[in-house]
Amino acid sequence: MPETQSETNIALPAMRVSYEQGSLSEIDLAGSWHEQLAQWLDEATRAGLAEPNAMVLATADPEGRPSSRTVLAKGLDARGLVFYTNYTSNKSHDLRATRYASATFPWLAMQRQATVRGTVEKVDPAETAEYWRSRPRGSQLGSWASPQSRVVRDRTVLDSALANINRQFADAERVPVPPHWGGWRIVPDRVEFWQGRSNRMHDRLRFEQDAVDRSWQVRRLAP
Repeated sequence: MPETQSETNIALPAMRVSYEQGSLSEIDLAGSWHEQLAQWLDEATRAGLAEPNAMVLATADPEGRPSSRTVLAKGLDARGLVFYTNYTSNKSHDLRATRYASATFPWLAMQRQATVRGTVEKVDPAETAEYWRSRPRGSQLGSWASPQSRVVRDRTVLDSALANINRQFADAERVPVPPHWGGWRIVPDRVEFWQGRSNRMHDRLRFEQDAVDRSWQVRRLAP
């Protein structure tokens, strides 16, 4: 029989935190969603949070079955939010099928989060190549070696693949970008900034893009 809550000694109903660290008002917001997101990323970085650019990326397959995983944001400007991955991965299959994604930055230590939702597009190869050059060589080799999301027999398959790639590029001064690897950009139509408040009366401010004239509006949501 499955374990009960008492058997595992996990008192989930009693777990709660009072959010007292800050507030968020309309006058606090930057002039655009990407400037506000850059500001919060900077504040999370200066606060010493581990991997402040980590975000939970949510996608769905053609049947609507969702998947989520943590990836690292590697680009941010007025065009959108960029991350890089294997184009043969499950997430890439989802993105090609639905062309839509959502990503949430969970800055738990600061009692805040930001969520970006919108259509997706592949990053231009030149932009991908520029980022690729900034990656450590070991990460570059790993991107060549890993058949991301595929089932493998055991760890030795991965270790062997990496060893083969190391030999393949042993004499190469620069490791080229794999043809199966590159960036995705989330082009948002909604970006929400959430700040925890006491009594669960949180602040939620959302930038929304008009579908007709593409202008942005800010709206407050009930917590």
